Amino acid sequence: MKKTGKILGAGIGLAAITAAGAYFLSGEKGAKNRDRIFSWTLKMKGDVLEKIESMKTIDRDTYLRLVDKVAERYAKKDAISASELQHLTVELKNAWTHINKKLK
Repeated sequence: MKKTGKILGAGIGLAAITAAGAYFLSGEKGAKNRDRIFSWTLKMKGDVLEKIESMKTIDRDTYLRLVDKVAERYAKKDAISASELQHLTVELKNAWTHINKKLK
């Protein structure tokens, strides 16, 4: 039973990563997102995706706390403006709706 649970957890994590990646780079806002991609934005999104992957279960509150925690780390960097960080943080938080649909 443990092996089945691990496989199921890995499948859910993979689905969440795929959904989040697809949302960020394709779809309605994908073209706009690709135009504004900075290296730090990709790195921040990647950090969020890595954290999602390491979780066994994920819900909305956990995801929002995760995004806030990652954003706090990036807020300490000098090359990132507060408005850009705020924009990306809101975008990542809004992605939960899309990610949740893919998980169901």
